[in-house]
Amino acid sequence: MPDKKIPSPEDVAREQNPSPDNEEQLNSPPAENNAEGSVEGLLPDEDVQEEIDSSDAVDEMKDQLLRALADVENMRRRSERDVAQANKYGHMSFARDLLSCFDNLSQAVSLVPEDKSNFDENLKNILVGVEMISNEIESILKRHHITRVNPIGEKFNYNHHQAMFEVPNNEVEAGMVVQVAQPGYLLHERLIRPAMVGVSKKDISKETEGSGSFDKQA
Repeated sequence: MPDKKIPSPEDVAREQNPSPDNEEQLNSPPAENNAEGSVEGLLPDEDVQEEIDSSDAVDEMKDQLLRALADVENMRRRSERDVAQANKYGHMSFARDLLSCFDNLSQAVSLVPEDKSNFDENLKNILVGVEMISNEIESILKRHHITRVNPIGEKFNYNHHQAMFEVPNNEVEAGMVVQVAQPGYLLHERLIRPAMVGVSKKDISKETEGSGSFDKQA
């Protein structure tokens, strides 16, 4: 049986009076969890955060680029539409001014009689030349899509006609164009000048006279 070690007086004194280092270790509380350190462990590091920020910036730049491209495309289409409208209706004011002169010329041609045999040869040539000029101008107007509005016998249309007076007439339906004081003109489908017309209305006086005579016969 091995001999039991007998503690020395120094060991006994050390156990009874522990050193300051041992006492600090014995009395120190258990280590607590560092909450702040654990939160920092959950946060992404600087490289990951920079990558996230960079991705957001790229998405924002893509969105701005798409918006800019859409604006440019809309501007291009608007410009093409404006150019097309200018090419189609750009000579509207010129046509309006020209038509007043053409009306006077057409009015003069309408007064020329068909039989010119009694006229002097020079006057006859002048009249024929005026008719040729009138026909040529009319063909030029048609070539540039300027058409005449001569609505005699048509229903009154406030979009293309302008009523100047009313004509009592029981032979046609009320609101019909029975006279054209001045023809109108269209450039494509846009109105240059409305036709100045006379519109029919019911003649109440004749209806009253007719009913009166019927009463007398009765």
